[in-house]
Amino acid sequence: MSNLTNPSLTQPDSVQEISPASSAAPYLFIFLEIFAREGGIQSYVKDIFRSYLELSDVPEADVFLLRDSQDCSNPFATESFRFKYLKTKSLPLGRIRLAIALFVYLVQRRPQRVFCGHVNLAPLVRQMCQLLGIPYTVLTYGKEVWTELPERYREALNHADQIWTISRYSRDCACEANRLNPEKVKFLPCVVNENYFTPGAKSETLLQQYGLTHHKVLMTVARLWSGDIYKGVDVTIRALPAIAQVFPKVKYLVIGRGDDQPRLAQLARDLGVEDRVVFAGFVPTEALVEHYRLADAYVMPSQEGFGIVYLEAMACGVPVLSGDSDGSADPLQDGKLGWQVPHRDPEAVAHACIEMLKGCERVDGIPRDRRCDGDWLREQAIALFGQDALTHQLHQLL
Repeated sequence: MSNLTNPSLTQPDSVQEISPASSAAPYLFIFLEIFAREGGIQSYVKDIFRSYLELSDVPEADVFLLRDSQDCSNPFATESFRFKYLKTKSLPLGRIRLAIALFVYLVQRRPQRVFCGHVNLAPLVRQMCQLLGIPYTVLTYGKEVWTELPERYREALNHADQIWTISRYSRDCACEANRLNPEKVKFLPCVVNENYFTPGAKSETLLQQYGLTHHKVLMTVARLWSGDIYKGVDVTIRALPAIAQVFPKVKYLVIGRGDDQPRLAQLARDLGVEDRVVFAGFVPTEALVEHYRLADAYVMPSQEGFGIVYLEAMACGVPVLSGDSDGSADPLQDGKLGWQVPHRDPEAVAHACIEMLKGCERVDGIPRDRRCDGDWLREQAIALFGQDALTHQLHQLL
């Protein structure tokens, strides 16, 4: 394989090296980056990889990764699921390298279908696939397609055989903004790792660390960046005074970091609830499940493309609150599995939180509100959005 830090543009890696001849034409997947960084899209794509490898009646596949290098840890590579790493020192150079490698691959291998993993790659994929008569699918996720895109991106979406997305809300926003045919859009929702996110007792160590002992705990896991105020952490802080009137021993645990934290801390001081808001900062993934278990209610009145955090909370047996006009309608099943409120309305958030905490109170061992029944929540979340559900849906789409 060629030196990734000094690639030859005239002699790209041999496609035959990663895609030996087989009786059936392969699939080709193309993504920006999966292993070089962590994020919602990266986690989602890894779930797709897991499901693809579980299927026995699908073609062999190759995966092109624009910004990942072969130094990345990759647990998915097999003889029939091969990866080509295209990272270069500069993005323009990387795109040239991708274009050359893609054209050579399409000509030599003639894949059954190309799966374009990001709309930013779609114009290139469209140009080459249409030239060679190869069908292609574009994967979309959320905000990257919610506003009107430049014409070449819209054309790439409109000429795709299929568009995959994660929720009804994301479909509706993309179709309205970019004049897409909704019948072309298929669903491949996010999933939760049910083996990792599990119910359990509250950690006494963490309760003491955050000063939460004997308190009702509301919790949010979110980026605290000034560009992400739609997550609703400020709205929940504004709701705390009303919640505290009914539940005097209530605290709000905020997990995440970002440049908006000073504003949020000042807001809590201004409202006189600074002693009720605990900023935990960044929590690594391996410690996240124990933090979910601290919560009596997960509260994030947001505007999400889907909202994997709601599934994570439900898999841990924690009731959830979301916004009422976004992709969270899917994991919450239009309110069947949780509370939905106008996402910038502190009064609505306060009312729902009080209802949630009351709903968690048990009568003869049974929560007052079924949406607070942790065992039932977990069962529903896994049945609808577990890895098996994703594998089944992926098989149907393929």
